[in-house]
Amino acid sequence: MIEGMTLAARKAGYSLSIYSTTPDDDPVESVQRQLQARSTDGLIITRLVSGDPRVKLLLDQRMPFVAFGRTDLDTAYPYVDVDNEQIAYEATRRLMDKGCRRIALQLLVPEDQASAMRLSGYARAMAEAGIPIDQSLIGHGMFTMESSAAWFDRLLACSDPPTGLACANELGLLGALHALGKRGLAPGSDVHIVTRDSTRLARFLPAKIEVHSVDMAAVGRKLVEVLESRINNPLGPVETILLKGEFEPGE
Repeated sequence: MIEGMTLAARKAGYSLSIYSTTPDDDPVESVQRQLQARSTDGLIITRLVSGDPRVKLLLDQRMPFVAFGRTDLDTAYPYVDVDNEQIAYEATRRLMDKGCRRIALQLLVPEDQASAMRLSGYARAMAEAGIPIDQSLIGHGMFTMESSAAWFDRLLACSDPPTGLACANELGLLGALHALGKRGLAPGSDVHIVTRDSTRLARFLPAKIEVHSVDMAAVGRKLVEVLESRINNPLGPVETILLKGEFEPGE
């Protein structure tokens, strides 16, 4: 995504500066520092949370910005987002088509709006199929390879283990595959897996994995295009873009 943003900014005559924060940092303070410095023409904000205060702050300060993601505010603001709700819905339905009823779901931290969207899509698919949600099958975390492996191994050790898994990302996938391998289980037969994959890593794995891929370089380009439009025309129409994941069946 950063590569796409960099190239699009350069093409438009801008340079891209990245201000990173840790999970312990206050994201509002980071935005306030940028506003006080007055060193930027516009901002791209990421990792939106419920009622994200940065959106209201930037609107009040009339700073051109675009969000990568959405928040639940009754205010129009520009955003580019990936349709995580539809991706999770389709992943769950495809696992059901494989005969899975015990379907595990990987999410990031509960405050993360992308995870809230994924949970909504999963819940909709389960409700349509008349399958009650087992909260023990829903995992929240940052899902490094290690944490994913530990979480999924605990699920596999249960008396009624999952037969399907919707992975949050590539690191979550690698951890889950490690847990399966330790137990001598095979993806695609013992446990069916659908993952979101933004790096196309899954296609190089010797495992039968179904994938929703997202072109993150294109997301980065689109973010800069929307921001440039806001910089040039702050009072123009508020542009909102929702990008779909592209499904690739496991071979």
